[in-house]
Formats: sequence, C-alpha cells, structure tokens
Amino acid sequence: MVTIMQFGIFSVGDVTTDPTTGRTPTEAERIKAMVTIALKAEEVGLDVFATGEHHNPPFVPSSPTTMLGYIAARTERLQLSTATTLITTNDPVKIAEDFAMLQHLADGRVDLMLGRGNTGPVYPWFGQDIRQGIPLAVENYALLHKLWREDVVHWEGRFRTPLQGFTSTPRPLDGVPPFVWHGSIRSPEIAEQAAYYGDGFFANNIFWPKEHFVRLIDLYRQRYAHYGHGTAEQAIVGLGGQLFMRKNSQDAIREFRPYFDKAPVYGHGPSLEDFMAETPLAVGSPQQIIDKTLRFREYFGDYQRQLFLMDHAGLPLKTVLEQLDILGEEVVPVLREEFAKNRPAEVPETPTHASLLAARTTEPAGA
Repeated sequence: MVTIMQFGIFSVGDVTTDPTTGRTPTEAERIKAMVTIALKAEEVGLDVFATGEHHNPPFVPSSPTTMLGYIAARTERLQLSTATTLITTNDPVKIAEDFAMLQHLADGRVDLMLGRGNTGPVYPWFGQDIRQGIPLAVENYALLHKLWREDVVHWEGRFRTPLQGFTSTPRPLDGVPPFVWHGSIRSPEIAEQAAYYGDGFFANNIFWPKEHFVRLIDLYRQRYAHYGHGTAEQAIVGLGGQLFMRKNSQDAIREFRPYFDKAPVYGHGPSLEDFMAETPLAVGSPQQIIDKTLRFREYFGDYQRQLFLMDHAGLPLKTVLEQLDILGEEVVPVLREEFAKNRPAEVPETPTHASLLAARTTEPAGA
C-alpha cells in the first residue's frame, strides 16, 4: 500500500505527576506505557511511532534503539522512528551501527530524526561543548552520511578521532540507509543541512506561532530546490502537533486544563486558550481537531508526515489509549481523505525503505 502521507504519534517519555490524583508513575511503568502506546498506535491504524532521546530526569527514553527494537518485535506494520536522536552528543559511528542493526531487525521499518535536543547540560555529560552545537551537528552528520554509504571510510574532523579504513557494521539493509529527518524548532542552519543532503525537514512546531515555522520551512524548500533535489514543492516536510479530544469540546477543555496548567514545559505560562490560539495545540471535539490540522497545509504546503504528542503532562495511560482510539477511528481517516484531495501529482509520498529501495533500483547506471 502506498502511503501518500503518514500519521503517527511521538513521545518525549516524561515521568510527570498526574495533577488530578497526585500519583507519579515509576520509571518502569512509564517505559512499559510507551510500549503499550506504540502497540495501540498500530492497532488503531496509525503509521508511525517515534520516541525522544533524553538523558536526564524526568525523562526515561535514554536508549531509543533498545525500545524501538522491542517494539519492532511486537509489531508488523508500524514505522519506527525517533523524535530526536542527538546528533551532537552521540558518536556518529554508534548511530550508524545502532540504526543499521535496528533496520535489519525491523525489516526496514525504521527512520530517524536528528536534532540537538533542548537540554543544555547533556553536552558536558557526553564530553561536548554546547557552544559548538551547530558545528557538531554539521560535522557529525557528514560523517554519519558517509558511514552509511561507503563501505570503507577514511575521515578526519574536529570533534572525534580520525577513522582509517573503517567499516561500520552491519551495513544498511539492502544497501539503503534509513531515511533521515533533521528536526528543528529554531535553527536555519539545520534547515539548510536538510536541504543540502536532500533529506527530510521536521519542524516541531508545537510551541511557537506558525509564522516562525513558515519561514523555516520556506527556507528549507527553497534550498532543497537550489541543491537540485527537486522543486520546492517536492521537499520532504514533517510537522508536529498536540491533541486532546472528547466528543464534546467543553468536556475536552475541562478535562485537559489541569494537565496543561501544571505541565512542566508550558504550565504556569499562557492560558490554555491563548496557547491554542498561537500554536498547533488542539483541545476539543474530533471535528475541531480535523479542522485545525487541515489548516496546516494552508500555512506550510503539502507535506509528508504529521506526528501528534498525546502522552505527556501526567495524562494516565488509560486516557491516552482512549485518545488513540478517537484519533484512529474518527480523525485520521478523515485527514487522510482530505489531505489527498487536490494534492499535486508531483508531491512525493513519504519515503520508506521500500520506496527508497525501488528508487535506487530504477536509477540509471552511473547515476
């Protein structure tokens, strides 16, 4: 089945006290809950589950490939991704090998999103300097890109020891590296990097007004075309989002408000209503969620991947699973149909291992 556009969820894996009960899950409970949520995503017909990477409390997903490998063994169709793989503080050699291994175990159902993260102290924990964040991202990805495409690598850079005649193992499945998204909320340099390589650009637009992300995505599209990968409209774009739904919008707002007000990230700040007006956060009925999400195309153009954050701020697992039922049964089927309407034929589908393999095998000799 060709997936013109992917819909899925991403988790940051926070361990947060439920403000309505005062109960805080254990780390074990939260890790197991993330797995349950991923399995539910496949059950309700979503395309993607993505996990963040964090190395500090109150977050638990410090080893994304371990979690995704476990989920791969328990799913058949779900695309497995990261919501951030820290390109600045992970060794590119280890990223190359970990994700190639995951590719083989998951029969190709793997991609990853590279980012610098939003936790400054992580840099010295892994022997790096936050002031070098952008140069680290640029150099480390240049090496990762090479490791996946050259069987024997000779390389020297600023931030790690040189490599001489090095081969990362295992090699990518079928000789096709995992598709890479470069994630950013603020940095034009990352949009430029994604465009240079012809990779995807994921604008995690959940915290700031749309005008900021329109500029970033427009820059990426223009530079993608500049580097000869296709037209601006053919660039590969992904977006974030946040949802909470009930049949009645007033019930949704009443139930979600205490979680919003106490949330570690945006609690004690703007009101729920102001935040909904300025960002993609949508709290209401399924139809309200559909209407708001469909407007993303008006701002950003046709795009390839839509991920929603749904299991955060202390929401209990039972509630998250109920939300996923609504998303899979009432929201995503309509979004699929509506986003497919009037979609120009030249806009590409979401890259998958199968489509990348097919494209490689149909390239003319010497391409």
